[in-house]
Amino acid sequence: RLLDQAQRQDSILFLDEADALFGKRSRASSANDRYANQEVAYLLQRIEDFPGIAILASNLKDNIDEAFARRFQSMLYFPLPGPDERLQLWRDGLAALPCPLAGDCDLPRLAREATLSGGSISNVLRYAALQAVRRQPAEITLNDLTRGIAREVRKDGRI
Repeated sequence: RLLDQAQRQDSILFLDEADALFGKRSRASSANDRYANQEVAYLLQRIEDFPGIAILASNLKDNIDEAFARRFQSMLYFPLPGPDERLQLWRDGLAALPCPLAGDCDLPRLAREATLSGGSISNVLRYAALQAVRRQPAEITLNDLTRGIAREVRKDGRI
């Protein structure tokens, strides 16, 4: 129904976490597997026939079925930001927070040493701000930031 409606309204489809919808088909060892494979095959056919623009986003490109990948007109890779971009993300994110940065924080060093995505930096800053508002003065400390970074690194499966 979504594809039919998008086609009627000349809409652009944006499907985030596309790997969940367009995941690799598996060997069918049960009725559930066969049904899941049928759904993926149906989506493949519908997306291929969709006359409009469909944008799919995923952090897990390797989990997308190769049959889909072959049919994509373009695939864009967005690498992690480099140190200069990370520094700007740290500064921009801090400017939006109600808490000031304590004097013990060295943002250029964090930007160089903590290889994080923009989303992870935002998560670290939210974590640090929540820690800071519990204290007086409500300042974001280096400890808040390093704990937030450690949490993000663990979430990503990196140690």
